[in-house]
Amino acid sequence: MGCGLKLLISLGKINQSHQPYSHDEIVKKPLIYNFSNSRSDVVVINGDIRIHGKSSTIFIPSSSDRAIHSRTLMPYPRKADLSATQRVRKWTIKVQVAAKLPDCVRTFSIPAVLFSTGGFSGNPYHDFSDLLIPLYLTARPFDQTLLFLITDNHHSWISKYKPILERLSKHDVIDIDKRDEVICFARTTFGLKAHEELGLNPSEFPYYSIRDFRQFLRTTYSLDRTSINDRLTRPRMLIISRKTTRVFKNEGEVAEMGKSLGFDVLVEDIPCNMSIVARFVNSFDVMVGVHGAGLTNMVFLPDNAVLIQIIPLGLDSSAKRYYESPTKEMTLRYLGYKVSVNESSLLGKYPPDSEVYRDPAAVRSRGYLRFRSIYMDNQDVNIDLGRFRKTLLNALQLVRN
Repeated sequence: MGCGLKLLISLGKINQSHQPYSHDEIVKKPLIYNFSNSRSDVVVINGDIRIHGKSSTIFIPSSSDRAIHSRTLMPYPRKADLSATQRVRKWTIKVQVAAKLPDCVRTFSIPAVLFSTGGFSGNPYHDFSDLLIPLYLTARPFDQTLLFLITDNHHSWISKYKPILERLSKHDVIDIDKRDEVICFARTTFGLKAHEELGLNPSEFPYYSIRDFRQFLRTTYSLDRTSINDRLTRPRMLIISRKTTRVFKNEGEVAEMGKSLGFDVLVEDIPCNMSIVARFVNSFDVMVGVHGAGLTNMVFLPDNAVLIQIIPLGLDSSAKRYYESPTKEMTLRYLGYKVSVNESSLLGKYPPDSEVYRDPAAVRSRGYLRFRSIYMDNQDVNIDLGRFRKTLLNALQLVRN
């Protein structure tokens, strides 16, 4: 990656960090930025920081009378995805001589974190992977003593996740896009630090793990169950119902089979109220669902619970990356059920020798939009009860041991 800005400011040189920055660096360095992360661009600024929300500009002083320098960035952790970034406001970090900086209308004594709730927000997976987990990683070290400056503000998003935001900051959020006056800070983090999908790397500062995040959620939502109770005679199983895409056509039959094997089974849509969702999901020992955003609610499952992901034709790699891989670090058990052609609603829609059946990777290589249309938007599943019975028996054995 290019180094981007290489400028002098009043407190010293801008420093690009290709390595994770430490707490000492954040405190001592005037400006640290990391543009090498594949998911997000993050700039940590210490010193004289002046923010004009309406023009989406952050001003910082130069140490000389050199010409103005600037860089445009987007504070959303999916920088390589054009579908996401086209929904994110661009911000300019402008370095100019101190005498030409706009005057501060209000100066805050606490740090700020500026981030966007645009992009793919509103989708439960992206709410957690792109926003809430990165926000936890970025804001938690400040121990609630910071301000959230939100660009591309969606009030419904703020309302939905208010308990989490209030646990990370004891101050009201600021809708920065509407601010026509200049507000000033001594420390600002632009953007959110992000690690892997739906996960955290505990070897990097501030050394948080996804287990820490799950415990944070349990405390935030006052969840009773930390781990499953293997002494229960009838473990509870949730089947997530889908109504539009990747519909689980015979979910009712699967529920009846689950009951016959010894589970207490509930087939439900996931509600919108997160306090209700968290307590609801936390009450189950096994969660079953077709690949999709609803599986993100596994973050609320107790330790050692089982996630069963039903993987539609062609979605193996996505299933592994987005849901299977994170389960290990979450202390969950995972079972995957790969749908065969005979169990997919795609059967009969294409010639028998079509690469849609033979080689989904080849379909994807010729364009994601067509791939998505075929495998994600227009595929339902009707699973073989005999095959799936083995998966449920495996899950039963796991929760009882």
